[in-house]
Amino acid sequence: MNSSENLNTSWRKVASTIYRKPIDSKIYGTVDLDVTELEKFITKKRKEGIKTTLTYLLTLIMGRAIRQEVPELNTYVKRGKIIQREQVDATVSVLLPGGQMGSVKVENTDKLTVEELAEEIGKEIAQTRKGNENDTMQSKNMLSSIPWPFRNWLFKLYRTATIHWGISVPGIGLDANSFGSYVVSNIGSVGLDTGYAALLPSSNISFVMVLGNVMKKPIVVNDEIVIRRIMSISATLDHRVVDGSHGGRMFRVIKHLIKNPELLEKHPENSTTSS
Repeated sequence: MNSSENLNTSWRKVASTIYRKPIDSKIYGTVDLDVTELEKFITKKRKEGIKTTLTYLLTLIMGRAIRQEVPELNTYVKRGKIIQREQVDATVSVLLPGGQMGSVKVENTDKLTVEELAEEIGKEIAQTRKGNENDTMQSKNMLSSIPWPFRNWLFKLYRTATIHWGISVPGIGLDANSFGSYVVSNIGSVGLDTGYAALLPSSNISFVMVLGNVMKKPIVVNDEIVIRRIMSISATLDHRVVDGSHGGRMFRVIKHLIKNPELLEKHPENSTTSS
């Protein structure tokens, strides 16, 4: 159990003061992951009628990693203090008709199974493609329709109220938790091998995960060189709330779950992330 008092150490209070988001508060890291067995697991689930993907599974795995090992990643800064979120939510980037990028938000990703996550994301994507946009997309479209420089002034007002002061603006569907706990973006789906994402200045997310292209690479397994399917995953972390060690702990859990995807078929034990 991590209360807000435990999160607000002396260093965190200093870090939230000296760093400004997103100008200079970012930590970057990349890990190459062997997803050979995970892809076999996906093939198996699809034969069972569950429409899942690498993006879906890694979204679920990251939620479990926060739950099991790094609840510090499920936080944000509000008026100079580190605040623990009440639940673990994810925003997943998706490719929409016409080649445009959109996003869907999935709540309580740490509590879902493979089948439940696939159903939830599929439902959200279907609603978006029908023109029933979520609050974030509606707000984006509303903001884009305002002439510059009024658009710039309105965004600064919104950011100050919701991000810096923690005030909710329900009328336009935006608040301190609009984008959830983390963002997952698969740039491999558009042909890029690896990349690093920005910490969106209109959000309170503590990290963004970027999934690169999957490629065949020679690696050593049991002292033998074999060809495996390798994906590069990059993380951008908010240095105001976490350190590089938190990213290391997260990737250890991610690697464990990738090797044991059957753990994602059942609900996890009671959450440890609530304050």
